[in-house]
Amino acid sequence: MKWKIFFVIILSIFLVACSDKENVPEGERQEEAKTPVATAADEPDKPEEKTEPEITAPFTGLPVEEELTNRMVAVMVNNHPSARPQTSLSKADIVFEILAEGNITRFMALYHSEIPDKVGPVRSARPYYFNLADDYGAMYVYHGAIYFIEDMIKTGAADGLNGMYYDNDKVLFERSSDRVAPHNSYAYFDGIYQRAEENGYETEQTYESLLFSDEEVDGNKAEDIQFSYGNYTVRYVYDENADQYVRYSDGEQTVEYSENTPIEISNVLILETAHQVVDDVGRREIDMESGGDALLLQKGKVQNVQWERIDGRIIPTIDGEVVPLVPGKTWVNVIPENPGIEGVIFTE
Repeated sequence: MKWKIFFVIILSIFLVACSDKENVPEGERQEEAKTPVATAADEPDKPEEKTEPEITAPFTGLPVEEELTNRMVAVMVNNHPSARPQTSLSKADIVFEILAEGNITRFMALYHSEIPDKVGPVRSARPYYFNLADDYGAMYVYHGAIYFIEDMIKTGAADGLNGMYYDNDKVLFERSSDRVAPHNSYAYFDGIYQRAEENGYETEQTYESLLFSDEEVDGNKAEDIQFSYGNYTVRYVYDENADQYVRYSDGEQTVEYSENTPIEISNVLILETAHQVVDDVGRREIDMESGGDALLLQKGKVQNVQWERIDGRIIPTIDGEVVPLVPGKTWVNVIPENPGIEGVIFTE
């Protein structure tokens, strides 16, 4: 009997509880059932993360850690067979190759994004080189010059440092013992900036960037190219794995002297222009102003372009529009109009 009474009491409690729950309004029961959940709208606004734009070198288009403020340095580099292989050509952002006397060319290497310890062998000045250097905003380093050329530089044609005044001073220039003069003079970059300051030259400068693009390039296949400066030949071969051109002088690969590593080039501009011999020694005047026909090699392809002198720089164009360079190093070969780019040989 007692258990029956106990059962009735429990049942009554249960029924009252259910009745109370049913008497709660529908909206209030739903609110009780909900567990508050934080939403994006409830959270405080987070500041958007800003990514800094990539800093690139103005003459290579390649990334650098910080904006470059050092002034560019242009160095006259010897290309006589006795001067090969040279030192630090791979560090130059841009290299110009132009005839001096006879069928021998010289290089003018422009250094900005990479600064080597030393460069050379260094050779003498020519007006078409130091005019280019000055227009690019570079200090001009050379070793020797005939009197009238030296007078032009001294009177302001370029900010020049001549090895004749610093020959083997062990600060700016040093003679190596493994080669004979005039193929053994090397310039030290620490000395270049030191002597530049002593001469009152600006050693800091910022530059407007050339136009670069890493997109696919137009053009026909061009993986093995050869041309000549008289009896001296230059050849460029495309390395598909590196996506770069490697270079040969008279069949000898252009490499670094100390490491024997090949020079790798992203852009090769071969331009033709008027050359005129002006004295018995064979010195030349070369037209670097008027523009004309050129070939642009990039990514294993060639485009027929024009070259123009725009703001002092040598720029490839098509129908007046600037053709972008591929990020990387650029070499510019200046060749006589005869035979000009018609004499360039493409090998399949």
